[in-house]
Amino acid sequence: MPPVNPQAIAKASARYVRVSPQKARLVVDLIRGKRAEDALHLLRFTQKRIAADVEKLLQSAIANATERLELDVDALYIAHAVVNEGPRQKRIRPAPMGRAYRYQRRSAHIEIHVAERPGAVMTRTVEEPKRPAGAAVKRAKPGATKAGAKKAAKKPAKKKRSTISKLANQRSKPSAPPARKGGSKNKGGE
Repeated sequence: MPPVNPQAIAKASARYVRVSPQKARLVVDLIRGKRAEDALHLLRFTQKRIAADVEKLLQSAIANATERLELDVDALYIAHAVVNEGPRQKRIRPAPMGRAYRYQRRSAHIEIHVAERPGAVMTRTVEEPKRPAGAAVKRAKPGATKAGAKKAAKKPAKKKRSTISKLANQRSKPSAPPARKGGSKNKGGE
């Protein structure tokens, strides 16, 4: 579905990317036509090497849309995504008996266009109006009692850790070496 305003298309392209176009198309086909936010989440968890490059390219296209064209980020979708073949580098690999096998190192040109979806509903949240200082409303937590409040007051508050620090702690812990499958190295039958 083409956007209403053809000038409201933000583009980003990556040229001479060292990946086979066939492999890059597998990833680009996943995000074509999707909302920009959904596509970013999808790329973040895709188990392909080129997914990181496509994610970076999509973020560039989104930045172009918001900075240059001042489009709404929440209404952006991938209007056009294509992978074209770049130049091939011919290489030679040594083979038995003095021969040589030829192979080609392929490259790709990746291009992504993002646009505002026509008739997109705004998904931004509306802030509540500010209350005067004297009219603060106290809301009780469901199931809260005075006895529960006293118990909570006695316990010291735990320090909250950010998600990043949790991930860093998980990565820094040494892991046990993988267990060997099979028997011992001695195969003499002793």
